[in-house]
Amino acid sequence: MMGRLPIAKMLAATIALAAVLSAVMVSINWDGQEASTAAPKIDDLLNVMIVLSSFVFALVVVMLAYALWKFRAKPGDESDGEPIHGNTRLEVAWTLIPTIIVLFGAGYSWVVLNEIEKPADDPLIIDVFSQQFAWSFGYPENGGRYSQGELHVPLNRQIHFKLHAQDVIHSFWVPEWRIKKDNVPGITTTAIVTPDKVGTYQLICTELCGFGHASMRAKVIVEKPADFRKWVAGVKDRVPQPYKESILRDTETNPVLEGAGGA
Repeated sequence: MMGRLPIAKMLAATIALAAVLSAVMVSINWDGQEASTAAPKIDDLLNVMIVLSSFVFALVVVMLAYALWKFRAKPGDESDGEPIHGNTRLEVAWTLIPTIIVLFGAGYSWVVLNEIEKPADDPLIIDVFSQQFAWSFGYPENGGRYSQGELHVPLNRQIHFKLHAQDVIHSFWVPEWRIKKDNVPGITTTAIVTPDKVGTYQLICTELCGFGHASMRAKVIVEKPADFRKWVAGVKDRVPQPYKESILRDTETNPVLEGAGGA
């Protein structure tokens, strides 16, 4: 069967269709404004995966279209189709090509993740407390000051958000930063972000956490370092004791389940 396939023509059609699809899809700004140092790297990764996906999609469409046209039943032909017992080269090809694409995507993603999570010399630590259905924030480096529903961060400084869920799983996501991290009860998870554009954004919970999930949002203000210091110095509230206890209680790894015998 492979000998009868016009390989060169099908490959040319695949490349042409993939090029058109890629040009259209990559031209769309899928993620909106970029407002962190990680955002361009993540957007570039998305574009690369769009191009690869376009090639795979085009290959499937071209082969399907050729098969439908070439091997269609003639009018009045009610005979059985040609018996085919397998094609080793074809099976190797359709196994090898997706494997290479997946391994490339995994390797590229790993490189990007290492780049965007590389720790800076002087990061700012901010505790993030999530509960149904609200966000609040602690600033341990500024005397344990505490704000509810409004997060302030300085421009161009790496921030390590220490995430503490108080009830169920929530998820920390500011679309313009591109970074999303789950808040898991009993575990301290960390989201690393370096905001690079002054502005007002929204923190959104992206993990279905109950009836009020859709309204679980907070204002995010990225401001110049001097403005941030002025704001945080004027905050009067301090982190409530239950939240302090949750910080101590949470672990950096999965907690041992009760009755599991340490297994």
